[in-house]
Formats: sequence, structure tokens, C-alpha cells
Amino acid sequence: MITEHKSPQEQALIFNKIREDLLRPVQSISLSYKLWVAFLVTLIIAAAYGYFLQLNNGLAVTAMRDYVSWGMYIATFVFFVATSLVGMLISAIVGLLGKKWIIPVSRIAEMVALSFVMMAGIIIVVDMGRPDRLLNVFLHGRFSSPIFWDITVVTVYVLISTLLLFLPLLPDLGIMRNHLKKDIPKWQWTIYNLLSLGWVGTPNQYKILHSAIRVLLVLVIPVAFAIHTVTSWLSALTLRPGWDSTIFGPYYISGAFVAGTGAVLVAMYFVRRGYKLQEYITDESFNMMGKLLVLVSLIYLYFNLNEFLVPAYKMKTYDAIHIKTLFTGEYAFMFWATQIGGLILPLILSIFKPFRKPLPMMLIGVAVVLGAWFKRFIIVIPTMVHAHLPIQNVPHEFHVYHPTGIEITITIGVIAISVLIFTILVKLFPVVPIWETAHEKGVEIEKNL
Repeated sequence: MITEHKSPQEQALIFNKIREDLLRPVQSISLSYKLWVAFLVTLIIAAAYGYFLQLNNGLAVTAMRDYVSWGMYIATFVFFVATSLVGMLISAIVGLLGKKWIIPVSRIAEMVALSFVMMAGIIIVVDMGRPDRLLNVFLHGRFSSPIFWDITVVTVYVLISTLLLFLPLLPDLGIMRNHLKKDIPKWQWTIYNLLSLGWVGTPNQYKILHSAIRVLLVLVIPVAFAIHTVTSWLSALTLRPGWDSTIFGPYYISGAFVAGTGAVLVAMYFVRRGYKLQEYITDESFNMMGKLLVLVSLIYLYFNLNEFLVPAYKMKTYDAIHIKTLFTGEYAFMFWATQIGGLILPLILSIFKPFRKPLPMMLIGVAVVLGAWFKRFIIVIPTMVHAHLPIQNVPHEFHVYHPTGIEITITIGVIAISVLIFTILVKLFPVVPIWETAHEKGVEIEKNL
């Protein structure tokens, strides 16, 4: 909140410092950044080779068979969709409540959201045995099909996420166009010049910008809820044990908030450390994100209890087999490690303020993200293994599912693409909004553009 009036000279000094601090990462590329990009590209190349083998030899190179027809790919799809909801959580829900602490966090959240939701569509194509038939979903899709609606809401969410990232960037793009012409390559300045759309910072432009952003923030909420609700319907509309539940919609959404919050915490830490932005992404930012993690984790814990308490109480035959497999059987270690290490411990630790510091919150975020992926694996695979119909007169590999090396390589590569997209975005654009940060420090940004 602006508490005092500053002279034009003071405002100019403050603005110049903010601009220099937040644009410094855009103007140079460090060795560590190049090595990180090279590492990600290596993973992507390995995945591309694996996908080439899959295209040549078919899905037989994976561990998916007639019974377990969904594997790591679909688990990763659900994970991508889940993590991408954090853009809506931070920018829309928290932002519309008027919480100013999200200013240095919101753009990171939007970049994470866009990076992950873009890959949600790619991993679906990877899962297809005949990707050349993808167009048929649009040409011959049925309105009664959840898959048709899933693709529709994912596409719409990508569009809105792109706009929510781009529109608040307009004032910063205008600043970059005006101040970086001599400090960056000409091609890069040309991109900023084109993307700025002639922004000059007039009061009328800001008025239109604020109105447009507010409309998008309101619009993205039902779309974001729809994307994960429809994804949950892909499972819940079947009668298989573990999926036959009416709580899957809110259960998926609450889990998505947890996964996304964890991903943003990890991104915040490395962006802050790598770009030396401690003055902007402060300890208080991690403190507030830790409190948010506690809130969404409590909601998710409630739905986790509901997921198992009711079927465990009724103990129908196939539900009993499914639950025993998770609690004490083949998937018990993964299940309890996910529940305890990926949800309960992060929740308990985040309650205490000493743990709501940058490094502890980053480590908690890593645990949450890993737990979120393995949780999606547990949601998908055991249910596929324990279908209602007895599995008989088929080879042994039809009874189990253990991902092949090709599946693992391709999955890691697709995740690497999403991380690479985020890595490029934080290098090309200021991760903390210049104009909003300056405004909060009492600078009349229109006079300093």
C-alpha cells in the first residue's frame, strides 16, 4: 500500500533500481543457465529417440496391455493438469481477494501453469497408438464423450493462461522496448517491440488493461475447475474399484492446488537464488505460500480420508482387493510414502513458522511435487490392474504393470520440455512484474515508462 507521497526524483530513483534489478536476468546468460538448458535438451533428445521407437514398433514397447491400457503417460497427464491449476489459484482466487503478497509470485505461477498445461496435450498424443488420428477427435468428436470435453477445456485453459501471462506483461514489455534497445540483440528487442503492441502507458490503457485482466481472472475460475472436473470424469464415469466415486471432481481439484503450490515454491526458490531477487521474492513470500500450502493440504487431506473411508467401511469384494493392495500389498510402499512424505509431513512442517523459510519450503515443495506425481500413478495403475472381470488365460505380463525404459524416458523427456518452457520464459521476461512492484512502492509508473 502506498503510504506517502514521493517526489519525482525519488520516484525516478526507485523505478530505475527496480527496472535494473528485474531486467538484469534478461540481459545476460550465465554458464549455469546454459548447462541447465543443455541438460534438459539432452533429456528431450533421449525422449525423442524413445518416441521414435514407439512410433516404429507401436505401444508394444510399453508395459501397457489390454487390461492396463493407461500407464505412466496418463498419470503424467493428470499431474500436468493438476499442477497447471496453480495459475488460477494464485492469480484468480487469491488475487481477486486483493492480497498484495502475490505480486512477486503471480507471474511465476502463471508461467508454471502455462508450461505444464501445454504439455498436458502433448502427453495425450504420446499415449496414442495412432497419433495421426488425433484430428478425428475434433472432426468426429461426440458431445457425450468426456474425452472430447477434456480436450476442449484443456485448449481453452491454454488460451486463457496465455492471455493471463501476456496481458500483465504489456507495461513491462513497453519498459523493455524503451530501455533495452542498446543492451540486447536486435532480434530480441524486435520481439519485445512487437509484443508490446505499442504500449505507451496512458491512463486509458491502464484502465482497459485492469478491466481485461479482471474479466480473465473471473473467467479462468470456472474453466480451471472444469478442466480438472472433466479429467476426473474420465475415471469416475466407469464402475471400476477406486474410481467409482462421486467425490472425484473436488478431490482432483483440491489435489491440484497442493501440487501446483508445491511446484511454485520450487520455482520461486531457484528463480530467487539464480537471479538474486531476494529483495523482491522475500522470505515473507515463502511464509505466505507456506500458509497457503497448509490450507489447501488440509482440504486435500479431508478428501483423501473420504476416498478410502467409505469404501473401506462397505468393503465390497473388489473395493476390498483394491484397498488391501494399496494399504498392505504391492503398492503399499508407494502409497504410504506418497501419503506421509507428500502430504502429511509437508502439512505438519508448514504449520510451524521456522519451516516457512525459503530453503525448507523449497524442500517441502519438492516432496509435494514428487508425491503429487506418484499419487496420480497410484490413482491410475492399481485400478487398471484390478478390473471387475477376472484376468485369465492371458500371459503373466497382463496381470501386472511395470513401466518400461522407453516409457520412463519419454515421460521424463516430456516433463523436461515443460521445465524448459518455464526456463525460457523466466529468461525472456521479468519474473516479477516491474510496473506492479513500482506502483506498490509509490512510483507513478506512467511518468517513468
